[in-house]
Amino acid sequence: MITDKQIIFVGGKGGVGKSTSSAAIALSYANQNMKTLIISTDPAHNLGDIFHKKIKHDKTELQENLWGIEIDAENESKRYIDEVKNNLEGLVKSRMVEEVHRQIDMASATPGAEEAALFDRLISIIIDESKEFDKIIFDTAPTGHTIRLLTLPELMNVWIDGMIERRQKTNENYTQLLNDGEPVEDPIYEILQKRKRKFEAVREIILDQNRTGYVFVLNPERLPILETKHATNQLDQHDIKVKHLIINKVLPDYADGKFLVQRKEQEKKYLKEIDEVFKNQFKIQIPLLEEDVSDLEKLKLFSNYMDQLLKEEA
Repeated sequence: MITDKQIIFVGGKGGVGKSTSSAAIALSYANQNMKTLIISTDPAHNLGDIFHKKIKHDKTELQENLWGIEIDAENESKRYIDEVKNNLEGLVKSRMVEEVHRQIDMASATPGAEEAALFDRLISIIIDESKEFDKIIFDTAPTGHTIRLLTLPELMNVWIDGMIERRQKTNENYTQLLNDGEPVEDPIYEILQKRKRKFEAVREIILDQNRTGYVFVLNPERLPILETKHATNQLDQHDIKVKHLIINKVLPDYADGKFLVQRKEQEKKYLKEIDEVFKNQFKIQIPLLEEDVSDLEKLKLFSNYMDQLLKEEA
């Protein structure tokens, strides 16, 4: 059951209601007196707009039992690069420091650098904050970005294994040539080993189905169905199981008028398709509300639907 999970990732196509669903889940837990943290990894943050508060790069209190973080990728990238430079302090000769820093600054401008920094922050939050919070909810970016983020621990493990192996061979050569058989001390090797341990710890948490849950949000329309099917299959190949779907903006039974009646007929076909395609997932339907979720009162209304339907799962 999703209610049992400590860490929940909420994903889906852009515009289907991921942030609203993430916020509603977080609010529901907070109102049940569970200390809850919600984090947006989407560069186009919406949490601050939903809660009508400026949410910072670090923890911001939103209400009793509820804190939020909007990760600033640019800020995180700068912090990440500074940390890399600090790690190398004392490891390179002083005359080389300027050149090494220049190379690191150039690397920070390459594609994927911000993603690496974001991933590093995600690791820190999962490892450090999970000791303090009962529930951690991740409001993720649209599907492709989320898949890359969640599969990075596996990919990074392969990459860092190769780095460690090469470093080990270099150390063995130095040991034989220069150190008379005595093993050399290598801080870089130790840093690589430390990062490997962090990747392994996060991957273990991500794959722990007792602790971590994955929820995808979709609307009963053709493109969100196709994208969700593709995403769940792709994540499944990495042993990440999406077991819950929120079907958002379902037309309510009382919707009337010729236009809505026609839309509802089409929607029935898509709901049937969702049932057929996602046989193994628990599904929650949220009706299309009469008004946008533009303030806390309406978010509470959305959250109430979530509460009621989560109880049905239990």
